[in-house]
Amino acid sequence: MENEIKLTKLASCAGCGAKVGAGTLARLLEGIQVHNDPRLLVGFDKSDDASVYRISDELALVQTVDFFPPIADDPYLFGQIAAANALSDVYAMGGEPKLALNLMCVPKDMPPAAIHQMLRGGYDKVYEAGCLITGGHSIFDSEPKYGLAVTGFVHPERILTNSGARPGDVLVLTKPLGTGVLTTAFKGELASREGMELAFRLMSTLNKSARDVLVKYRVRACTDVTGFSLLGHLLEMAQGSDVRAVLHVDRIDLIPEALELAKMGVLPEGMYRNRTFAESFVDMGDTPLYQQDVLFDPQTSGGLLAAVHPEDSEALLAELRTCVPSAQRIGEVLPSQGNVRILLR
Repeated sequence: MENEIKLTKLASCAGCGAKVGAGTLARLLEGIQVHNDPRLLVGFDKSDDASVYRISDELALVQTVDFFPPIADDPYLFGQIAAANALSDVYAMGGEPKLALNLMCVPKDMPPAAIHQMLRGGYDKVYEAGCLITGGHSIFDSEPKYGLAVTGFVHPERILTNSGARPGDVLVLTKPLGTGVLTTAFKGELASREGMELAFRLMSTLNKSARDVLVKYRVRACTDVTGFSLLGHLLEMAQGSDVRAVLHVDRIDLIPEALELAKMGVLPEGMYRNRTFAESFVDMGDTPLYQQDVLFDPQTSGGLLAAVHPEDSEALLAELRTCVPSAQRIGEVLPSQGNVRILLR
């Protein structure tokens, strides 16, 4: 039953590519008064992945929410990917997800069996994370959308934020890039079966294993790479930490089929929004345009990007190689200098 409906045909955009652009979002939030609370350890002022609120000296709450239109035709797979993506924000803060609430929008004529499979996919992925779904909210809408509001726990002294990177730190990434290009090609029936199997496998893989390794080491900053792309999220880290970053493009795991599609001009709309937001802060060097495009590609349920103390980097990477899709040393952190925040080399 779940294969009788093609979910991606019901939506104008897919996955995290549907996110409002980072620059637009900043303008929308401009001027809104932010109230202070000494127990609020992380708010939205540094573009972090989730909020963190201190409950006691030993416990803080991590809260986040994420949902989007279908990125896969199979409702069960879509539910898994949407759940993995929402849970990722808690992992990026160094937290453990504990409770989740469903957020769901469905057309009135969407088959009940497809809705059931979408929810089952979300439930199964949440339980894989050791988390519980305890309710939620649903409305009718012209396009289907699904995701979660997630609450997790973290020790107040062991929070990972995106604003603590220091010069000398090593930049580590835990999944390949290019899923946004592949899913765009999928909608146009241009992607290969093998390419989409890889993309779906990556997007439905939890960042739990990556988080479990990162918290053992001196990780100074962390974020997950999602709709704002590698360069967009790294820019937020560099600005929040007041540093620069150099990326070695040949060390970044760019999915070969995504690169070929980018050469053909098969690119998601979100790539252009990400480029508009970030490119004035990036020195592209001699990087070919198609590689730049994949670095600006909006990812759905992408990997964790971490700035790691240089003395810990080799041991951390060795352990990551046993449990994540792609453990990569992609660059280093440099002192701040001028307007440029990212160097591609």
